[in-house]
Amino acid sequence: MHGPALSGWLLMLLCGVTGAYCLLRARSGPTGERGAARAEAVMGFGMAAMAVPAALFTLPDRIWVVYAVVFGGAAVRALVGARRGGHHLHHLVGSLAMVYMAVAMAPGAGQGVHGGHGAHTTPGAAGGIPLLTGVLLAYFALYVLRSAGRLIPADAVAAGGGSGGGASAGVPGIAGGSRPELAMACRLTMGLAMFAMLLTL
Repeated sequence: MHGPALSGWLLMLLCGVTGAYCLLRARSGPTGERGAARAEAVMGFGMAAMAVPAALFTLPDRIWVVYAVVFGGAAVRALVGARRGGHHLHHLVGSLAMVYMAVAMAPGAGQGVHGGHGAHTTPGAAGGIPLLTGVLLAYFALYVLRSAGRLIPADAVAAGGGSGGGASAGVPGIAGGSRPELAMACRLTMGLAMFAMLLTL
């Protein structure tokens, strides 16, 4: 893969911005969505830290244990909430994927680890289970396609509602609908980032 450091910078930036926006949603969004926004903020910041280029900062070896504990706890919480449906099941899969990547990127997990530390931006540097990695890649690829499909009609409706009664109805629609669309765009971004990170295993 050409330019792994550049891809690490881009992933770090995208996930960091996404985590920051989710944190804002957790503080000022609707009460019923704040829990999901907090979980997404933790996911975004965790992915941003995981994507830090090794040239900028080498993550301590023990950080992977912290990742496994934090996202293992997040997975348990998502499992409890999965009975209510919604995004809990997706949070469960995402949290388990983070635990899996943390274990795979830990020192000694794979034969290709360079210099005894997690070369987390170098393809093939971590040790993963090909079948499990493939299943997760398929899940996040489908999730991204599904999320993108949900965003396209919303954009088309907003672009086409510029005449007649649609103009007056468009103002409250933008004010009330921008948050859900941005939230879905953030989830789409994190799904893409997760897919990219899994490709490095």
